[in-house]
Amino acid sequence: MGETVLETQGLTMRFGGVIAANNVDFKLQARELRCLIGPNGAGKSTFFKCISGLQTPTEGQVYMRGQETTRWMPHEIASLGVGIKTQTPNVMDALSVFENIWLAARRFHAPSDAERKTQEIIERLALGSIARKDLGQLAHGERQRVELGLVAVGDPWLVLLDEPAAGMSAEDVARMTEIIHELNKTAAVVIVEHDMQFIRSIAEKVTVFHQGAVLMEDHVDRVLSDPTVRNVYLGKKA
Repeated sequence: MGETVLETQGLTMRFGGVIAANNVDFKLQARELRCLIGPNGAGKSTFFKCISGLQTPTEGQVYMRGQETTRWMPHEIASLGVGIKTQTPNVMDALSVFENIWLAARRFHAPSDAERKTQEIIERLALGSIARKDLGQLAHGERQRVELGLVAVGDPWLVLLDEPAAGMSAEDVARMTEIIHELNKTAAVVIVEHDMQFIRSIAEKVTVFHQGAVLMEDHVDRVLSDPTVRNVYLGKKA
């Protein structure tokens, strides 16, 4: 077993009488890639927001490399070396691809190193042809790749991604898969996702949420063929 880089103990989130996350125990090892799936309202997005600092759980704890981060804000969690990509874009449309990535790099690197790191990320993510374009001019898939660039430029040891393949073409999804596998060589990755084709292409271990709790956790092939999972989420045609 490798180092546990992310752990929750009894994580619970209530909204009035609704329990969105119910006593969730979760562990992620170094350089592990885990997909979180489940039907709408299953609790996976709430769980993601609690571990990334976007929401504070009602009960339970979150630990990152053994340090409790339960009530930390996203920027405090990011300062540990955690890359977070939410569904809300974190880019500046009036600035170029290069400028967006450079500004992100400056949070972690000295000016001279930031320039070098920005060029490195642009090459890794095949962004050279659009590096001088403003973000506002880019197609959706291109913007998603730039947002991953903002995550990767900090050399994170843990990456949290909320629906990175949403709204993408098949070509963009294939490229996104390559980029995430590249990130996974040095970082553990947690992905919340609905796209079953994307999950099949990228995941090994999958955690299934249902009614706020973990229903099943296993290899993707066993999860996607499990009758209970198919009944509550995937449907007969999955």
